Amino acid sequence: MFFFCSVLFFSLSLMFLSLNYTLFCEIEMFKLNSTIIEFTILFDWMSLLFMSFVLLISSMVIFYSNEYMLGDNYLNRFILLVMMFVLSMMFLIISPNLLSILLGWDGLGLVSYCLVIYYQNVKSFNAGMLTALTNRIGDVALLMAIAWMLNYGSWNYIFYLEEFKNEISMEIITWLMILAAMTKSAQIPFSSWLPAAMAAPTPVSSLVHSSTLVTAGVYLLIRFNFSMNYMMMYFLLFIGCLTMFMSGLGASFEFDLKKIIALSTLSQLGLMMSILALGSYKLAFFHLLTHALFKALLFMCAGNIIHNLNNCQDIRYMGGLMKTMPLTCSFFNISNLSLCGLPFLSGFYSKDLIVEFMSMDYLNLFVYFMFYLCIGLTVMYSFRLIYYLCVGEMNGLVLNSMSEKNFIIIKGMSGLIFLVICMGSILSWIMFFTPFYIFLPFYMKILTLLIIMLGIYLGIEMSKFSLIYNNLSLKFIEKSFFLSSMWYMPYISTFMINYYFVVLGSFFYKIMDQGWSEYYGAQKLFYEIKNNSINMQNIFLNNMKLYFLLMIIWILMIFLL
Repeated sequence: MFFFCSVLFFSLSLMFLSLNYTLFCEIEMFKLNSTIIEFTILFDWMSLLFMSFVLLISSMVIFYSNEYMLGDNYLNRFILLVMMFVLSMMFLIISPNLLSILLGWDGLGLVSYCLVIYYQNVKSFNAGMLTALTNRIGDVALLMAIAWMLNYGSWNYIFYLEEFKNEISMEIITWLMILAAMTKSAQIPFSSWLPAAMAAPTPVSSLVHSSTLVTAGVYLLIRFNFSMNYMMMYFLLFIGCLTMFMSGLGASFEFDLKKIIALSTLSQLGLMMSILALGSYKLAFFHLLTHALFKALLFMCAGNIIHNLNNCQDIRYMGGLMKTMPLTCSFFNISNLSLCGLPFLSGFYSKDLIVEFMSMDYLNLFVYFMFYLCIGLTVMYSFRLIYYLCVGEMNGLVLNSMSEKNFIIIKGMSGLIFLVICMGSILSWIMFFTPFYIFLPFYMKILTLLIIMLGIYLGIEMSKFSLIYNNLSLKFIEKSFFLSSMWYMPYISTFMINYYFVVLGSFFYKIMDQGWSEYYGAQKLFYEIKNNSINMQNIFLNNMKLYFLLMIIWILMIFLL
């Protein structure tokens, strides 16, 4: 069903794009006196095209999950959660209204929490809490933006973006939207939740990291790009470049297969944010679509490898998979090369265009250097991954049952491979009626190719260096902890925020709750009443002699006084 809807939406998007057609649907929910509550839907080429991609990838992922999650007792519940996830994304894509966007936005946050904690262990619970709480910051920013939209006539932001661009209210709303997008798309300093969310099952990671949760922030900013001023764009460009650089470095030192692919997603999100900040929202959207295809396939291949390796995710145990899993390795390598931007695969068309567009712009050396450095890092960690997985001998168990007999998984992956190879070219013809005119000197034109070659060399050399465990490489790995731990961001996001407050709370609990307030409060009162009642009980439980003694004392007191 999802697949047929995807084909339908793709055909409609082509029609809307060729006719330059936009459709607003206002569905009346209910009427109260003179107030009409309406649900607004926006259909244009962008929303329809993005929906077709989301539905196509989710149809393949659900098909793939039928075998990947075969032993699970609650497979139906898992499929329903994934469908709720996709539905929330649909709400977000088709909404020109901030209130209905909040419905999809919060739906994504809530269902992603349920999916991250799906395996129900301590690591999953910690990752789920980090994911949910980081996303809550963005939800609060969105709620504040909804409150600020009360300055205008309605919550349909799309009518006000360009007209009120220079107004202070619209500036505040756009800043809040940038904050919300930074949390959802995991830009610095909110990056730590994205690798942590790898605790979810692999099909979920495939969906989350390609076309749903993490792209929601980029999509929102693509919609809001008309209201951005230069200050916002420079800020976003700086944050995007830093995120690209940090995640590229982190992936080069990581050994967890899923985390490497997650950090590569983070790098691509930084690239999308940067090019969006340079003023080309169409290029950001183009890269978002091509990235969705090869990243979904990359995760599906990684899932199949992990599945065959008996849930082992450490790439140091892998090797020689080309012999045992040739088709999966072929798919994996094609996706990886597409991610690197190797000529004439889908990633090349968007990535090369982005870099050349950036080179044509009038920018400082920092941005130019950072873009090329991050391309080199992408190639470096991709080829390091290829080297670890496909080259050499198997480093894991000698007795293993690795094979490609999971036909449903292979079919699910085969559904995307054609698009990973061809869709970049097709989309570049569809989206850009007039081609970009790029005029660069020869050395600037060839620089991308040289950086890719350098990245390939460094990636392979770094893999060899890591495989030979001598004293030098061990010292290097120890010293590189700052780089591999995402610049200590997971620790800052958890220990720095929680630790001191928890320690302070325990201190006050000891001093106040269990200290002075107990001594002078309820405990002291209870203690006094208890002692008095014990004394009275001793008196009343005693013999007649005590009563006579008390009576004599009482009589003496009467006579004396």
